[in-house]
Amino acid sequence: MPTGVHLHDARQQLFDAAERVLLRDGPNGLTSRAVTDEAGCAKGVLHRHFTDFDAFLTDLVLDRAAQLEAQASTLRESAGTGTVADNLTSALTILFGPVPVAIIPLITFRDELRARLRQATPGGGIAILAQATTAISDYLTDERELGRIAADADIDSLTLSLVGGGHLLFADRDPGPPTTATVNKFVTTVLADVLRRRPR
Repeated sequence: MPTGVHLHDARQQLFDAAERVLLRDGPNGLTSRAVTDEAGCAKGVLHRHFTDFDAFLTDLVLDRAAQLEAQASTLRESAGTGTVADNLTSALTILFGPVPVAIIPLITFRDELRARLRQATPGGGIAILAQATTAISDYLTDERELGRIAADADIDSLTLSLVGGGHLLFADRDPGPPTTATVNKFVTTVLADVLRRRPR
């Protein structure tokens, strides 16, 4: 039996293959066979690196969630520069890019995956959303301390509005992601009160 192509970095290539399947076929199309077929390798390759498919999916989600940490750092570094609305518009566009948005329903529909994510990281049951929430909350807190949003701004409520509304904006991939102008209008509307009331 052929064993397929040799994978130099098997884990990463399997992750990349899973990402392509997820974007093309959605959560229901993401099976171990679909992943190994996409990677051009034998099914046994996946099981040599992971105890089972849910272990593979857990590591996939954690790997992609970790990539969002860089965006969180970039967002925090932008505090005090540009405009708050523009900074958040850019951040939401990346935090809710095609891959993160495709991963969220995968987590939602797989109970075992959620359970393993909770074991792997505190509050990790809904990874991706957790990363987005932390990134935006930290950024808004920084901007409040800098006086660019109102001192009495409710950071938790603003964060929930931005994350929840942002996810809804990006979740419908047909006919495509929202325009920058649409995202900016949404962010500006959510922040209108706290920006308007801040001291000049």
